[in-house]
Amino acid sequence: MRRTELKIVALAASLLASASVALAQTALAQTALAQTYPAKPIRLIVPYPAGGGTDFFARLVGAKMSDQIGQPIVVENRPGAATIIGAEAAAKSPPDGYTALLADVTTLAVNPSLYRKLPYDPQKDFAPITLTARFAMLLVVNPALDRSKTVKEFVEEAKAVPGRINFASVGAGSPHHLAMELFMQRTGIRLNHIPYKGAAPAVQDLVGGQVPVMFLDLAAGGPQIRAGKVRALAVASPQRIAPLPDVPTIAESGVPGFEAWAWQGLVAPAGTPREALEKLRAEYTKAVADAGVRQKLIEAGVEPLESSPEELATYIRSETAKWAKVIQEGNIKVE
Repeated sequence: MRRTELKIVALAASLLASASVALAQTALAQTALAQTYPAKPIRLIVPYPAGGGTDFFARLVGAKMSDQIGQPIVVENRPGAATIIGAEAAAKSPPDGYTALLADVTTLAVNPSLYRKLPYDPQKDFAPITLTARFAMLLVVNPALDRSKTVKEFVEEAKAVPGRINFASVGAGSPHHLAMELFMQRTGIRLNHIPYKGAAPAVQDLVGGQVPVMFLDLAAGGPQIRAGKVRALAVASPQRIAPLPDVPTIAESGVPGFEAWAWQGLVAPAGTPREALEKLRAEYTKAVADAGVRQKLIEAGVEPLESSPEELATYIRSETAKWAKVIQEGNIKVE
């Protein structure tokens, strides 16, 4: 018995020593990472084409972060399939701190309800870093095709010809698409959805007269609105926006409580070291606090945000529930 007890004690001591060594090695590795990270360029995947609001945000803020950390933030546009192509690429990347994804409401909160099967899991495959921004969206029309000057006039027109007016979006399942679906549900109108592959081609066809109406974020459509090529009827935010103070909100235009945003969050592949996540969040927060960067974002109708990872995770859950209801009520299906 005595020998057995001694063996047990020796084994326990050996296991404790091994655990202590492992913890020490982990601590050293974490310290080394914190001191050297980033040691090479960081890839920032944008799941939309160049020229849209998400791309604008990524390049502006990414350039500032590059200056701060001394390594390039390389924006990689991976558009297609309602952001699924870019999201899958990010989810399957090595979790080493050198890949991040500028995900949005579609990626994180809409696609799980829109698709039966996804090649990524928003909850399990990504580590949340921070909320980054929300984009004010406007209900806009081509004035050459639609004479409406108010939300009330547009709703009356649409009710007179149910199902005969087309609307564009930057893609099926995009916040622009779902904002219109919510608008239809709240006003009782019926429109036909014409999805595009990104903001640039959608705006091009809106200006060109191929489609008469859409929800458009100011970052992508500001120049056309200011030039009078498209008319903004109302904004989907709860308050009017500073760049277009004369444009009323949809809520004050006869649709009480209406609110829809195109929002984004920064995430990384699950398993990315905590030190890398914290570094990215700290540098992002510093970048959007810069007066010059912040002013350019606000002028473009972008509200810069920052949050804890936990706050981003909570927001994703609440937005998932909100848009799941819209998708179900609208019987929206995308295969």
